[in-house]
Amino acid sequence: MDDPSDEALAAAAREALAAFKVRADQLTLASRSENVTFRAQTSEDDYSLRLHRPGYHTLHELNSERMWTRALREAAHAVPEGVETPDGRAFVAVQIPGGETRLAGMTRWIDGEVLADALKRQGDAAPVADYFAKLGEIAAGLHAHSETWRPPAGFTRHAVDADGLMSEAPHWGAFWEHAAGTPAERALMAGTRERLYGALARLPRDPPNFGMIHADLHHGNLLVDGERLTVIDFDDAAFGWYLYDLAVSLHACATRPDFADLQAALLRGYRTRRELVAEAEALLSMFLLARSLAVIGWLHQRPEIDPGPRLAELKAVALAGCEAFEEPRGGA
Repeated sequence: MDDPSDEALAAAAREALAAFKVRADQLTLASRSENVTFRAQTSEDDYSLRLHRPGYHTLHELNSERMWTRALREAAHAVPEGVETPDGRAFVAVQIPGGETRLAGMTRWIDGEVLADALKRQGDAAPVADYFAKLGEIAAGLHAHSETWRPPAGFTRHAVDADGLMSEAPHWGAFWEHAAGTPAERALMAGTRERLYGALARLPRDPPNFGMIHADLHHGNLLVDGERLTVIDFDDAAFGWYLYDLAVSLHACATRPDFADLQAALLRGYRTRRELVAEAEALLSMFLLARSLAVIGWLHQRPEIDPGPRLAELKAVALAGCEAFEEPRGGA
């Protein structure tokens, strides 16, 4: 099926707005990737309207995501505020003209600059480290909430556990089959996958270590508005180890010369709100490797996405991690 045009997507967005009883003075395409996001501006408020990619989450899974973000907001965490239809639905099905059906959801619009862009503007090390410390605080707050939160009956999300990350059919795709790898490189990744699976399977899955996580807490999913950082895009939210969230936040900086300083800042901020013992910190390199491989798997799963020269760097980081990987002796 051909990709729908911007006009076709806008028509579906207007159908969703009608279901939410929102009359937009202006509808603007804000982002088009796996999900499609529009900004709907009214005289009273602005909204973010998302057309979810088909086949990724069921309606029940999306409703579960909304349950969690609602609980986070009620606990004073800076996350998007969901909007419901007059009859209480968080998501509605809309038809793309000439194409597929998608589920559409709305949140109130959040002003701010994407953290990734803010980091690019910073020439000095100190402001960058400050952002990482703040990000560590935010991650710790989310994890502290998750540790005590009990999902309601029927709550359903996927898991980024040993099976979700390193099984023969991982959630984000078979990274060891990516066409960019040579036979030897694919063999290295495949062999490391088996060892990583065993190491992850031995980790504890109790509330102090494992629970609901954002699972995509990279710098493109945080908005900066003055001193405030807001976490957005919970599309990948899942059950997983809290360390995976920290690895995602660090992954984009893996090749920076100041990586060690940024990791130290992230963990320093984290420890202001939640304990992180040395044994757990020692496992971060393993989760960084798991994230590297997951990103390659995602690219393998989505061949229509052109990563450009970034793929060579991703592969180099992943292969170096595979070669250096030693199975941990302790737990999280």
